[in-house]
Amino acid sequence: MLSYWKLHKTPILLGIGSLLFYAVFAHDLNREDFPKLLSLYAALFFLHFKLIQFEKWNFKFLLVVGILFRLTFLWAEPNLSQDFYRFIWDGELIKNGINPYIHLPKDLISQIDLPIANAQELFDGMGSLSARHYSNYPPVNQIIFALASFLGGGSILGSVITMRLTIILADIGILVFGRKLLQNLNRSNHVAFWYFLNPLVIIELTGNLHFEGVMLFFFVWALYLISNKKWAIAAPVYAAAIMVKLVPILFLPLFLRFFGFKKSVWFYLLVAVSSVLLLLPFYSSVFIDNYSETVGLWFSNFEFNAGFYNAVKMVAVDCFEAKPWELVKIYGKWVAGVVVLGAMLLALLRKNQTLTALITSMLILLTGYYLLSTTVHPWYLVFLVGLAMFTKFRFAMLWSFLVILSYFAYSNVDFDENLWLLAFEYLLVIGYLIYEIMGRSGKKLDFFKK
Repeated sequence: MLSYWKLHKTPILLGIGSLLFYAVFAHDLNREDFPKLLSLYAALFFLHFKLIQFEKWNFKFLLVVGILFRLTFLWAEPNLSQDFYRFIWDGELIKNGINPYIHLPKDLISQIDLPIANAQELFDGMGSLSARHYSNYPPVNQIIFALASFLGGGSILGSVITMRLTIILADIGILVFGRKLLQNLNRSNHVAFWYFLNPLVIIELTGNLHFEGVMLFFFVWALYLISNKKWAIAAPVYAAAIMVKLVPILFLPLFLRFFGFKKSVWFYLLVAVSSVLLLLPFYSSVFIDNYSETVGLWFSNFEFNAGFYNAVKMVAVDCFEAKPWELVKIYGKWVAGVVVLGAMLLALLRKNQTLTALITSMLILLTGYYLLSTTVHPWYLVFLVGLAMFTKFRFAMLWSFLVILSYFAYSNVDFDENLWLLAFEYLLVIGYLIYEIMGRSGKKLDFFKK
């Protein structure tokens, strides 16, 4: 036992230290306490960096510590996000045969006989913004919400635990299929732990119950199947990823050169049919209008942790006296058009014949979208971290650390953002991205070469 301790002392101590910090993060932190939040996150990021240095430690060791980090959150309610209240609300609606896409919470809450457990607590918890809009979560997400409500037995914590276990299983699936895909791409499968042990991934997914990880599980699984030339089976799996989060739709044009025209048509058709089948249980005559209206809000109404947009707004407001509430709507429509155009250009002009090139194009497109977007919540970057591990680029890892600066806004009563902190975040990320694009690999830190 003593010899085992001497041999494994450093990684064990790193694991114990991380476990303690995650426990504090889960049970003794609120998002208004920014200094404590930043200190804990910085410590966790440093420890995860040191843990990954121990490449000699086998898969089982890093798998176990990664699961233990996640389990520290199991009995805790999310402390950095209130979205889970809406998740459970939607799940309770479905459990009781009510379509969440056609009923507003603010209308339902006034019903005396509303068959929803903890209805008032869920309504108050989700906030007024969510309460006055239709659900914007796609069907596979809704199925998970309903399962959580059913297994939770009317308990908010029970539903939280069910969703949390689902997210943990998805992350384990990403690790397993990610390692297999990395091997098929002739890359070190140890890189998968850059995702699995990343504090942003653990805190925002398992901790705060965001479902980017479930979407990424289906997405990575689909890419793995494609790498094994099983594209027909991959299509419905890819559709499931879209039906968790809509983002993978952006990448569909990029498959054109990879598959060729004929096979691409069949792939698109299978994805479309699978998506429609998943949508059918929720379809109604007003579904499309309600859902489109809600999703459109994310392009034209919200602002958080924006990069390029903040620079545009500063110039437009100060120099041209533009009205911010009108600017964000115009800018949002412009971004949507630019992203679609960018996807088409990458599909037609870039050589995406290999899977590595295809994934790199996906990374380029998603990075461009986030840099231009008016809203970049920290958990959005989980997809970027997942994509980056299959490429030579590591700027997403840096961004996953710096994005914690955006939480400064919650330390203010009016949720005002600190534009200096956001500028620092984006300048460092863009600077390192330029550094990587220029290919100065000889001067990169050793951990970026794994």
